[in-house]
Amino acid sequence: MGRLQHHTAIGGTYFVTTKAAQNVAVFQVHEIAEIVIAKLLHYRMAGAYRLHEFVLMPNHLHLLLTPSDATSLEKAMQLIKGGSSHEIRQKRGNRMEIWQAGFHEATIRDTADYLSRVRYIHANPVAAGFVGRAEDWRWGSAGEQFTLDPIPQGLKPRESQAINVGAKAPTP
Repeated sequence: MGRLQHHTAIGGTYFVTTKAAQNVAVFQVHEIAEIVIAKLLHYRMAGAYRLHEFVLMPNHLHLLLTPSDATSLEKAMQLIKGGSSHEIRQKRGNRMEIWQAGFHEATIRDTADYLSRVRYIHANPVAAGFVGRAEDWRWGSAGEQFTLDPIPQGLKPRESQAINVGAKAPTP
């Protein structure tokens, strides 16, 4: 099977899914999960991408991110997966495969699409039966314990234009 083709553009925001090697629940090991999240946040702080939302499940990772102008989506994923794999192997003293090759992405088209993906990310651990509320999942952004990036400017919802009809308001 050939490599997946990724159709990305500079400045695009993406919903990305990547899985653990052989779909093994390797991220249920807290030490491993902490390393993955630390790498996600490290490369965000280094400016490789803007990280909007994420959830790390026992066998996969969902992200909403916007690569920087100097970093492709492929490079951002290489940093996350390669960096975390390297550190996990180093700390655990083994050569186990951590990630499945490749990833799947969807380009975020508009505000509705973005908000739908945010809801999906937040609901993932609840739907899997791990927690009753998304905020209680330790390995995701729903609980707001992580510093993340806001919705990209071009995807922000438009503020409703309220009609000013008060006593001192101009006539519409």
